[in-house]
Amino acid sequence: MNIYGYVRVSSTDQNEDRQLISMTENNIPRKSIYIDKQSGKDFERPQYRRLVRKLKRGDILYILSIDRLGRNYEEIQRQWRILTKEIGIDICVIDMPLLDTRNGKDLMGTFIADLVLQILSFVAQSERENIKKRQAQGIAAAKERGVKFGRPEKELPDNFAGLIRQWERKQLPFAEMVKQCGMSEATFYRRLREFRLLNNSK
Repeated sequence: MNIYGYVRVSSTDQNEDRQLISMTENNIPRKSIYIDKQSGKDFERPQYRRLVRKLKRGDILYILSIDRLGRNYEEIQRQWRILTKEIGIDICVIDMPLLDTRNGKDLMGTFIADLVLQILSFVAQSERENIKKRQAQGIAAAKERGVKFGRPEKELPDNFAGLIRQWERKQLPFAEMVKQCGMSEATFYRRLREFRLLNNSK
């Protein structure tokens, strides 16, 4: 029997210390802890896949909370089934002692654990959807106040009009003109349309 820990944070900007402290408090060796730092959009987890390949029947896996297993209800349920039924390991969810498959192996214990799992995975998905909704509302409100998102727009060079004239007269190669403007081709064409619209409206 081997003991492992799995830690996941949703981006490289987040800190995994809280999860690692919980693992240490449960006497899990650092070399047996697998860590993924993945964005919510990209849920490919190389360390989790490595861990699953290593797991054997009878091993124990510690996670701090149920949402470390997945980002939505179905995914959490699927991963739980793979780990406990197909591979045959035990899982200990540190934040929720009822979700410790080493306890209550009888029918009632299994029923309670399954019920708690369903409730918690539903709550995890609901919370994630609520966070996304609040973020969208916050962004919409900020845009209404005139807050700009993304990179600041690159200033047009002072000689932009002259560069365009040279290019249109075939006196300046396109690649050289884009280079002097400091823009990509797509950005140049977009700024050119904006420039012409602005000047035509004067």
